[in-house]
Amino acid sequence: MNFYRTTRLMLSSAAFFSLAGSAFALDGADLLKKLNAAYAAQGGTISADSVDIDGTTATLKNVSVKSAGGESLAVGEVTFSGVEEDEDGGYYIEEAAFPDIDTTKDGVTVTAQELTVGGISIPATPGGDTLDTMMLYETAHTGPLKVVKDGAELFSVLESDVNLTLREDESGFDFDGAFKSMKADLSKAEDPQSKDAIEKLALQHIQGDITMKGAWELAPGTIDISEFAFDFTNIGKLNLGFKISGYTMPFVKSLQDAMKQSEANPNKEESQQALGLAMLGLMQQLSFEAAQVRFEDASITKRALDYAGAQQNISGKQMADSLKAMTPIMLAQLNIPELQNAVSAAVNTFLDDPKSLTVKAAPEKPVPFPTIVGAAMGAPNTLPQVLGVKVTAND
Repeated sequence: MNFYRTTRLMLSSAAFFSLAGSAFALDGADLLKKLNAAYAAQGGTISADSVDIDGTTATLKNVSVKSAGGESLAVGEVTFSGVEEDEDGGYYIEEAAFPDIDTTKDGVTVTAQELTVGGISIPATPGGDTLDTMMLYETAHTGPLKVVKDGAELFSVLESDVNLTLREDESGFDFDGAFKSMKADLSKAEDPQSKDAIEKLALQHIQGDITMKGAWELAPGTIDISEFAFDFTNIGKLNLGFKISGYTMPFVKSLQDAMKQSEANPNKEESQQALGLAMLGLMQQLSFEAAQVRFEDASITKRALDYAGAQQNISGKQMADSLKAMTPIMLAQLNIPELQNAVSAAVNTFLDDPKSLTVKAAPEKPVPFPTIVGAAMGAPNTLPQVLGVKVTAND
């Protein structure tokens, strides 16, 4: 008797857990629908022949992606692992793994491996102007990428990583990225003039990294790119930075809406004109806060002076002296005496001992973009003062 009771209890329990498992199983169709809706908010579409579910893993078959204004791109099989449905009906994906790329066109083969995106948040209702309506990700990674032509490797990247971190108080994001160990082979240049320049400048094989770092404050819409650096061995490091405000969530929503309307208009010429006008209107919401361009020399300047001088049958030092003499003459045409003196002094210092050259723009308070446009059109010689431009060398 006890045996039968125990058996019935086990069967009942098995049935319960089976029903419970079915109730909480992932809905592949709903996942794809909400993923597509989130991507559509940016003007693109995602399609898949089917979605297979195995526990918390979803496999999308024959995926193709179409970006706003672009052509459809066949991706293949995409695997989502660690998929969870949120209480509000959205989804969180621990990692999305994409198939390796191996494509050849016109004798050029492009390969890429280890393509993943991590920490993807898919909103239940996308298209709004708040964080919970945006599709976000936390990490993106690629392994080795190569471009090969006729058996020779022209370009490669060892790996790349991008990280996006939401602050605890959700006031903004911090982000950084790196393309590591980039290599380019320029020795195969066919044009005689280009080939000569590459050899004289010792640029046959270049190697370096690209890094970036920044932040986005959501309320004021302040985007601060503190680093966007191109650092190449035996060439130098070029670092670009800028800071603007007004790039708020509502601004992003308006930008996406304008792009979607343009894409939906079958008259492409008319749609481009409408998009251009919309962009001009949106630009009025932005303000300029700061910018910087800094170059740190790693021997390329001397080679460039030697090469340029050789073209005129003079030495590199004579070429540098010629540039120092020409700089104030050229700047005099701009009618900006204060900036002219600063630029001339910086150029002289840099050419005498090439270390670094920096151009900064830092106005006392944010300058609306329409003000910048107006100054550029009406009185361009006032722009350096409006933007607080300064030029220095070897600092």
